[in-house]
Amino acid sequence: MPNTFGHLFRITTWGESHGGGVGVVVDGCPPRIPLAPEEIQRELDRRRPGQSRLTTQRKESDRVEILSGLLNGVTLGTPILLWVHNEDARSEAYEEMRALFRPSHADYTYQAKYGIRAWMGGGRASARETVGRVAGGAVAGQFLKRAFPSLKVVAYVSEVHGLSASEPALPPDPASLESNPLRWPDPATLSQAIAQVEDARKAGDSVGGVITCRVQGLPAGLGEPVFDKLDADLAKAMLSIPAAKGFEVGSGFAGSRLRGSEHNDPFYFEGGRVRTRTNRSGGIQGGISNGEEIYFRVALKPVATIALPQETVTEKGEPAILRARGRHDPCVLPRAVPIVEAMTRLVLADHALRQKAMEWEFGA
Repeated sequence: MPNTFGHLFRITTWGESHGGGVGVVVDGCPPRIPLAPEEIQRELDRRRPGQSRLTTQRKESDRVEILSGLLNGVTLGTPILLWVHNEDARSEAYEEMRALFRPSHADYTYQAKYGIRAWMGGGRASARETVGRVAGGAVAGQFLKRAFPSLKVVAYVSEVHGLSASEPALPPDPASLESNPLRWPDPATLSQAIAQVEDARKAGDSVGGVITCRVQGLPAGLGEPVFDKLDADLAKAMLSIPAAKGFEVGSGFAGSRLRGSEHNDPFYFEGGRVRTRTNRSGGIQGGISNGEEIYFRVALKPVATIALPQETVTEKGEPAILRARGRHDPCVLPRAVPIVEAMTRLVLADHALRQKAMEWEFGA
């Protein structure tokens, strides 16, 4: 099903950018998991628009309502329906785009596939759809707290328009990341990074960049061989995010330039378990977690909708110039950080349940 993600821990997102609302159905979450609405709301607040000058000025409170699957603060094991009302759509800003295809957006491809499209705000192709992902990821996060109490999932912006942050040896403190509007880990280059986005905003343009995600505290053994490898599912999760164009885990593309003797991670034994002295594998070998830190990078393109005039065509193939109005992110990166974390938690929750099912013991 094209709107559903996951196998045992599953989400189905629904709703359009300029419809009545957006949300998610979470199915497969085990029962008796404490689930506080504030935990979900906190993640949605990190994703919502209007946080700073670096994001779209659309004003959405994104207040979540839990309509099913919860009783006295714990999950029932039944489907959990989460709903967020659209409050500030302003569809009239898209009127002139009704018959035009926005360059590098999904307008033409949706029209080609379905023969109809939600031209107001892009419909399902809008990043507004990710409200459901973040809400579902927050539910997954509560389950993972019970499954793996020491688990930490931290994502941050590590590159913007070619400017790279110094990579910290340890995952940054989430509170320090939330203290700056770009969710940038390097104080020495923070002002330069913000300037890259500000310059694009003032010019009516946009910039892209890279988000790094690091996972600590996951035990060895999660992931399925061959097609449902842990890194393969993470890649699918990340590349399904709007604007995502690239994914690499561990040494990634740089590892292809090394010899095997340089790239291999030597094993040793410490603290009662097998460890690796280096981690070019990024915590995943053979598609299965090895207990080391999982780290990967996601590349996101510049936002397609910009204020500058762009050459395009109408639905009838007539040449036209698009001068987009509306409220758009000059850089999607800071709001994409909680989306990357949410999708990571969804993958991990699904594989945790799959591993538990495999470990079921039967009598002789």
